[in-house]
Amino acid sequence: MATRKHTAGGLGPAALTLLAATATMTVAARQWWLEKARRHDRRLELEELAIRRKALAHQQRMHWELLARAIDDPSLAAVIDSYDKSIPAERRRQFFYANAWYAYLYHLYQAELLGREELYTRLREFFQSPVFREYWEASRHMRASLDESSVEAQLGHMVDGLVRDFDESDTDEWWVVGDPPTE
Repeated sequence: MATRKHTAGGLGPAALTLLAATATMTVAARQWWLEKARRHDRRLELEELAIRRKALAHQQRMHWELLARAIDDPSLAAVIDSYDKSIPAERRRQFFYANAWYAYLYHLYQAELLGREELYTRLREFFQSPVFREYWEASRHMRASLDESSVEAQLGHMVDGLVRDFDESDTDEWWVVGDPPTE
């Protein structure tokens, strides 16, 4: 009597094809889910950035409104006026206005609408005004309380360097004074 031999350990071609197809589908499904998760994370990042920019814009509007009221009404200006009282009231009002411009440029930078080099270039122009330079000096004590690691403190140091460069410059070509920072 003849017995039939079965080969142990061998898979037929159909089983191998099914196994390969299952593995391929598993890898494809995993990649699809990973890509879906990456797209979801990116969408959340973009939404967070939009919310942050909207909040910064709102904060800037509020800052301007509050400063505008202080500029228009000396009795309201007294609330936030920390400048030396020997400075005439009209000059302090100009300082509030200079502060509004500085804050405007700072917020453009924070919202990433200006790079550091462009911010520097615009500030270089503003510092042609003696009133703006006087404001910067009069507000030194306000910047001294900033956390040294903050962006605002770092920009303040950058501007202090620009002012030093102007003081040491012997040219009337103000647009070439100082070395703009690299991004």
